Amino acid sequence: MNQPAPIAMVSGGTRGIGLAIARELLAHGWRVSVGARSATDAYSGYSADQLRVHRFDAEDKQSETDWVAATVRDFGGIDALVHNAGILSTRSVIAADDDEVDRLLEVNVKSPLRLTRKAWPHLLAAREGKVLVMASLAAKRVRTADASLYALSKAAVLSLAHGIRHCGAASRVRCTALCPGFVATDMAASLPPEQLQQATQPEDIARIARTVLELPASASVAEIPISWTVEPQY
Repeated sequence: MNQPAPIAMVSGGTRGIGLAIARELLAHGWRVSVGARSATDAYSGYSADQLRVHRFDAEDKQSETDWVAATVRDFGGIDALVHNAGILSTRSVIAADDDEVDRLLEVNVKSPLRLTRKAWPHLLAAREGKVLVMASLAAKRVRTADASLYALSKAAVLSLAHGIRHCGAASRVRCTALCPGFVATDMAASLPPEQLQQATQPEDIARIARTVLELPASASVAEIPISWTVEPQY
């Protein structure tokens, strides 16, 4: 008997990496529930059996609860949760005020933590649940002072991914952190044109994401560093 098409929740799925991941999954038979702060026409042509777009705002706890409930209502369960939504900071840990620190941690760290908790019973009920966390190479090193606050948040995201991975060990719910460097999205718009042309493409990340989500539980991958160039460490 054929297995039903798996179901993935993808946050921040209206542009950039999130949009590329959602489209990659849809192209390979997944059903996708996209979480977005506003309506989008990026998915015209997909049927309601394949795709649903729901309101999700990482600063609105109720939207997290409602999105999980709507996904289960629409598709019957959750096989994978992709934490892609996030915000950038170009302030140092010294220059940033408390409000910016709090907002960065709320969006980049606390919301994915809450979403995982809310989706957890459904991931446990899945045949082999998966969580994919979009971290960053910034989680693994601090390149400049102006990158330090963002790096702090992404280091916490990476630790969150490892924590989820341990929590799912016995039940075979696997978690992987993807750690890309510069990706050709809005966040990298300030790069010099010659670097932007060479930067990792969202579709590159999407291919890696789908591969990880489709691996069996016997192939547990903790994290994958990805860079647009050859770096000394990664």
